[in-house]
Amino acid sequence: MSDVVIRVEAVSKTYRLGQIGATTLREDFSRLWARWHGRADPTRPVGVLDGAGGGPAANIWALKDVAFEVRQGEALAIIGSNGAGKSTLLKILSRITAPTAGCVFVKGRIASLLEVGTGFHGELTGRENIFLNGAVLGMSRAEIARTLDEIIAFSGCQRFIDTPVKRYSSGMVVRLGFAVAAHLDAEILVVDEVLAVGDAEFQRKCLGKMRDVTSHGRTVLFVSHNMAAVESLCPRAILLGGGAKKDDGPAGSVIARYLGAADGALEATFAPGPGGAEPHFLAARIVSRSADGRSVKMGDPVDVVVDYWNPVPRTTLHVNMLLYADDGYCVLNTYSDVAERGSGRHRATCRIPADLLNARSYSVRLLLVRDVSHALSDLERVLAFSVQEGERPIRWFGPWPGAVRPRLEWSTVTLPD
Repeated sequence: MSDVVIRVEAVSKTYRLGQIGATTLREDFSRLWARWHGRADPTRPVGVLDGAGGGPAANIWALKDVAFEVRQGEALAIIGSNGAGKSTLLKILSRITAPTAGCVFVKGRIASLLEVGTGFHGELTGRENIFLNGAVLGMSRAEIARTLDEIIAFSGCQRFIDTPVKRYSSGMVVRLGFAVAAHLDAEILVVDEVLAVGDAEFQRKCLGKMRDVTSHGRTVLFVSHNMAAVESLCPRAILLGGGAKKDDGPAGSVIARYLGAADGALEATFAPGPGGAEPHFLAARIVSRSADGRSVKMGDPVDVVVDYWNPVPRTTLHVNMLLYADDGYCVLNTYSDVAERGSGRHRATCRIPADLLNARSYSVRLLLVRDVSHALSDLERVLAFSVQEGERPIRWFGPWPGAVRPRLEWSTVTLPD
């Protein structure tokens, strides 16, 4: 018997942009007036241009030919930028909306927490909403009553459990909603970015509960922009972009691709040569004596060398560099000296000391700034490299925690008895 609990086959979903239905007399008059004077239609949908064939159609594909399988007990992350189609996919899996094309097969009951207050009624108390939400998820009253005390304790809302939910804060609502979804007897748990609302303590409880859920053979689908939480919980991830599946595999490699580290390089060129009316970047590169492909050794310094062109003499310029780790965390933010530059080609070099960065992948963001505050150019993930460690002085073979890993000065003395 197959252990596949979710199968998505060539699923697509389209939505229509703009207003659907009849327009008002005022809108009709505005449209005619604009057409008479040769101006753009002020009532046109966002993203749609005037004229036949003059722009994109009024329909967009939120999902396009997405296919994958999820096995029982698996924790799968679905990541991607805003508008990539993540929430649309989860709504289809939760049977909130239907796909335009394709098929979805689900084996087992799904407990979904797609947004704060999903399925809650503001006039009902927290206790009443637990029974209502459980009934919506297909649970019997006896099943809900059996886990009621656990749900209330996990949510931390004991004091307010008999208060109408409309008086809850957004954090209290999401606590209660997650507690209901996680404790009721459903085979599949679907969570969409709701942990961003909870505080740090509750987020730790939620991640621990989801690990416990998967250890008991239940399946978790997790959508989050917190890459550290994704990598901690999910061995596997799917990357969506523009409604299409871009990658599917081990969470670490998929996250690296999403953050741009896997596709970067040690050098990049931005223009063939001097020119242009504004100062602009020409080239950037990573220089290290141990550079090999995209890797450098931890024990060697790393130079970030940036060339830029200034066509206007006596222009106050500086280069700003931000270094991001593969989980999206900004490790450091530094900038060159702020001074007047003459016309011509300039080179700014930043040295990252040896034994500073931890062993992981990094991407570089560069900004060329005029007059301290005006960014002329902002290049994200323009360079990428990974730091490889050498021999460890102590016998510890797991990942070394910490954003940085400098060799700090220590001293040890023997004290008299």
